[in-house]
Amino acid sequence: MSRIMKVARMQLINKWTFIGIPLIVLAGSFLFTLAVWYLVRRGGGEGTLYGGGAQAPMWYFLALGIQALTLTFPFAMAMSVSRRSFYLGTLALFGGCAMVLAVFYYLMGLLEEATGGWGVDGRFFALQWIAENNWLTQILFYFMLTVLLFMVGFYAATLYMRWRTTGVLVFTIGLGLALLGTVALITLTESWPEVGRWLAGWTAAGVTALGAGLAVLLAGSSYLTLRKATI
Repeated sequence: MSRIMKVARMQLINKWTFIGIPLIVLAGSFLFTLAVWYLVRRGGGEGTLYGGGAQAPMWYFLALGIQALTLTFPFAMAMSVSRRSFYLGTLALFGGCAMVLAVFYYLMGLLEEATGGWGVDGRFFALQWIAENNWLTQILFYFMLTVLLFMVGFYAATLYMRWRTTGVLVFTIGLGLALLGTVALITLTESWPEVGRWLAGWTAAGVTALGAGLAVLLAGSSYLTLRKATI
C-alpha cells in the first residue's frame, strides 16, 4: 500500500498539470458560457439556455490519461517501482480525483437549480437528462464518464509504450473499420429508426452501467499491455 501511495504522490509532483489546469478550464468555460447567456437575455432570447462546457475538464482527463503514463512511467521504472504499483497508484489517484469532480458537479448542479440557473434559466451543471435522477446516479454518472475518458487516454498510451506508432495505427485503423462496418450494416438494413429508438430509451443509470463496464475492460486491457510495455 505504501508503494501505491508513493506512486500517487509522484504523479502529483506537477500539481499544475493535474489540478490547476482542470480548474482553470472549468472556470473559464463556465464564465464564458455565463457571459454568453447574459448577452442572449439582453438580446431578448427566451427559453432555457444550455451550455456544454461543463464537460471540458472531463475531456481533459483523456489527455491526463496519456500524460500519466508517458511522462512518469520511465521515471517510475528508473526508481525501481513495479509496474503493478505504478498501475494501481495511478488509477487510485485519478479515481479519487474523478470522485471529487463528480461530487463537485452534483453540488454545483444543486446550486444552479437553487439560483434559477444563475438568474438566467441556464443549465451548465444540472443538465435535465442527468439532474432528473437521484443524487447517487448523478454522482456515479459523472464519476464513470471521467474515469472512462481517463482510461481511454491511458490505454492509448499503453498501446504506444508496447507497440509504438505501428500498434497505435493498427488499433486506430481497426477501430475505424469496425465503426464503418457497423454504420454500413445499419444503413444497408435500413435499421436507423430502430437504432434511434434504442438510443432514446437509454437512461442515465443504463449509460453509467455500460460506461463502467467499458472502463473496467479498458482497465484490464491496460494492465495486461503495461506488463509488456518498454521504456
